[in-house]
This record gives sequence, structure tokens and C-alpha cells, in this order.
Amino acid sequence: MALHTVGQMSLDGAWKSSITAWPGSSTISSKTLKVGFPRQWGSGFQRLNIRCARIEGVELPNKKRIETALQSIHGVGKTTARQILLTIGLENKVTSELSELELTKIREELSNYMIEGKLRRFNALNIQRLVDIQCYRGRRHRAGLPVRGQRTKCNARTRKRAVLGKKRVVAGKKKTTKR
Repeated sequence: MALHTVGQMSLDGAWKSSITAWPGSSTISSKTLKVGFPRQWGSGFQRLNIRCARIEGVELPNKKRIETALQSIHGVGKTTARQILLTIGLENKVTSELSELELTKIREELSNYMIEGKLRRFNALNIQRLVDIQCYRGRRHRAGLPVRGQRTKCNARTRKRAVLGKKRVVAGKKKTTKR
């Protein structure tokens, strides 16, 4: 089975862009991005232009508005996203329509917040501190049980299951023979 290469030919005969796909497939995939194309290529087609906004190692969805797209970053919620847009004076438009200058402003504003890796590390260190000092919350974290006073008799199944996934050896009764 041969690969098909499609692209746009310039006047001098050189390829401007080329994409390789298996015959009959409607999806052409690169390392991180899948792009769908129609099965029947028309006689003329536009050049492919893909641009993903990447902030703090997270690719923001292109088709969503920036306020919603910012919420895909760990540590940024609805209120924080609105506050960031108000601070830099940016209107809530679709992510793919943002210019490089606007993306730079957003990156600079996000550098003032604890997000992604820094926030995850901060939370992990706090939990580890509780485990190390062996307080009640630390023991609950270590045991894999709910920490904030929730019931465990009929609830907390998900939290318990994460710990019970490991096989535990349970001692059983010895069988005795009657003579």
C-alpha cells in the first residue's frame, strides 16, 4: 500500500506544503495534531494553515473562546480567566484569532499566577508534609481514605477502590478435620 502526498504546487513547480496519508483515509495525523480532510479532493484547495496556541506547556483549544480555553490550564478557573482578560484589556474572542502580541500578554500575566507544574508540586509537597508529621489528615492520605470528614460506610467507594486495587492478603480460618 503506497502513501499519497498532497500539497500545493507553486508556479515554479516546487511544493509549498506537503502532507502524507494512506490511501482512502480521511484523517491525516502528525505527532500531536489530527486534521480531518474530505475524501474527495476538489480541483483547487487552500493551503493548510494550522496554528495552536501553547501556554505553559498546554495547547489551548483553537475553536473555543479564550476565557474557556484558559480554563484547560491547571490552576486557572472561570474567575481567574476573566480576571486575566480584564487585567490585560483583551476581549473574549476565539483562540485561533489571537495575535502573537496578545498571546505574549497572556503569558506574561499568567507568570504572576501559580499554575501547572508549580501548583502541582506545591500541592504534592503539602500532602507529603501532612504525611510526614503523621497528623490525622496525613494518615488519611496515606491510607487512601477521604480526608475531610466524609462518610466511609456507604460512600467514598472511588477513594477506597484506588487503595483496594492492590491485592491484600487476608488470613482465613484453618480447616479442622473431625475424627
